[in-house]
Amino acid sequence: MTGLRLPPLARSLSARLLVLTIFFVMLSEFLIYAPSIARFRLTYLQERIAASHLATLALEAAPGHEVSAELETELLDHAGAFGILLHKAGKAGELMLGRDMPPEIDLRVDLRAAGFFGLIEDAFAALLRRGPYVLAVMGPSPRDSGVMVEVAFDEAPMRRAMYDYSRRILALSILISVITAALVYLSLQWLLVRPMRRMTENMTAFRDNPEDQTRVMRPGTRGDEIGVAQRVLADMENGLRAALRERARLAALGSAVARINHDLRNILATARLVSDRIATLADPAVKRLAPTLVAALDRAVDLCARTVDFARADTALRPRRFGLGALIGEVGEVLAAGRPNAWRNLVPEDVEVDADRDQLFRALVNLGANAFEAGANRVSFAVVRGALEVADDGPGIPREVLETLFQPFGRSARPQGSGLGLAIAREIARAHGGELELAATGPGGTTFRLEWTARRDWAM
Repeated sequence: MTGLRLPPLARSLSARLLVLTIFFVMLSEFLIYAPSIARFRLTYLQERIAASHLATLALEAAPGHEVSAELETELLDHAGAFGILLHKAGKAGELMLGRDMPPEIDLRVDLRAAGFFGLIEDAFAALLRRGPYVLAVMGPSPRDSGVMVEVAFDEAPMRRAMYDYSRRILALSILISVITAALVYLSLQWLLVRPMRRMTENMTAFRDNPEDQTRVMRPGTRGDEIGVAQRVLADMENGLRAALRERARLAALGSAVARINHDLRNILATARLVSDRIATLADPAVKRLAPTLVAALDRAVDLCARTVDFARADTALRPRRFGLGALIGEVGEVLAAGRPNAWRNLVPEDVEVDADRDQLFRALVNLGANAFEAGANRVSFAVVRGALEVADDGPGIPREVLETLFQPFGRSARPQGSGLGLAIAREIARAHGGELELAATGPGGTTFRLEWTARRDWAM
């Protein structure tokens, strides 16, 4: 298999981080811009009110509170208004300044009733409007809180000022987002992306040639999550490399054992034929020794058969749904040969399971046979709390055997046992995603528990 190619820069994790950073910074800037543009519009309106109030002061200083038409027009132009109306406490509204032909008012705004979200909504509405639009704004004068000023003016100059302010904010936002994104990008590139790329390249190189010691990950001294991941990856690769070496040695050893086993079984078959003939002789000494010889040959043949079974253990499952009770019945028929009333099937008939029937049969026969060979007189099969329990009434498992109970060729409870029966049964259980464990043992008997990790496999 060819090595994995890292993605181009445009599709890399770094590029995605850069784009996301710019997006979120711009989103943050927009959330700041919305109240800012509303505040800018409010300040502009307040300035128009202040300028309008200032323009009306010229009337109060003039004789008869009247000015010439030219001065009135100049005052209105200075305030940027079509008309100015004052409201003083205890007095009715009085038109102080106004043009001869004032335009029709399109919208009246009372700054006293303006709220936070209302100001934002009005600001964006103003930005979206086009063409001439006349506003009549009322609010308290900043020079005299007892005076309410109402001024009518064209919205277009304010809109242009808002556009200029928005452009400045946008330029500043882009600059801030680019600088922030670049700093975040460089930081993440150094802290995350570069170490992850190094780990990815290492995994790819190790996959191509796991036997090469130089391709094992060399972790750094970082104490964060990346450092932990690097050390775990290095440990995993070292363990996998050792397991592959061990597997290669076992494969070579297994091939040699298979050839030796084939020749040995042929030799044992010949020896067994000879022992059967010897057993027919009338010599008392021969009759006394022949059973021992035949039993030894039987154990040798059984060991060869179990070794071959273990070496040829196939974890490729062919699961299907079947009744567990019926399978236990077949297991009992095999175990009951020469042992009447030696087994009990306590599994209800309606219990079904999804598994490889042949493999499960093989595991259960091994469990039952081990129990009888260890000295049990009866073996029971029952479903308890979603798991299959195999219990016997034997003498229990010796303490010194427990440490290597499931190890192939480990110590066995039987003097002539090979330890392969339980190893094969556990391997079959784990291949199904479950586990075989020792539930209890003692002078009253031993119980093994065969459990599936996915409880949905059991249909009660």
